[in-house]
This record gives sequence, C-alpha cells and structure tokens, in this order.
Amino acid sequence: MRSVPAVAFLLALAALAGLGAWAAPDAPSNVPAPAAAAPATPVSAGSPSSGDNEAAARHAKRTACIKQARAKKLVGAQKTAYIKGCIAPS
Repeated sequence: MRSVPAVAFLLALAALAGLGAWAAPDAPSNVPAPAAAAPATPVSAGSPSSGDNEAAARHAKRTACIKQARAKKLVGAQKTAYIKGCIAPS
C-alpha cells in the first residue's frame, strides 16, 4: 500500500499550512470576505422583447415540425429535408 505514506505526507503538509478541520477557529483566514451582492435589475415581465417572441415562435414551429416528422416515421436525410421545408414557409 504505497498510497498510505502519500496520504500521511499530504495530511502533514495540510496541518503545517493550517488547512483542515483541526485548524484553530480564531486563526485569520486568507480568504477575503464575500462582496455584497449587487441588486439584480428587475426584468419587466409584462413586455418581453420582440426577439424573445420570435425565438419562441421559431422554437414552437420547429418542435411541431419535428413531431410531424416523427409521426410520419421519417429518418435521416428525409427527416432533415422535411423539417427544413416545414420551417421555411413561415
């Protein structure tokens, strides 16, 4: 078991460095205190941008086309062509 001396060595190094659960609680920490979180800017829920609406519409259209292709049991290049043709005439 060669790993036992390695683990013991690493634990000894950690103890010398003051790391671990056995370190004194009053020891100063080198970690800076977390900065106060900046308040998040509120997002207006009533007026989504038109880009969001367009993206949602494209996603819904593509999802519907994929479901139709699956219902027709299309695979491979036929499925890809069907989906592209289905999405294009928007």
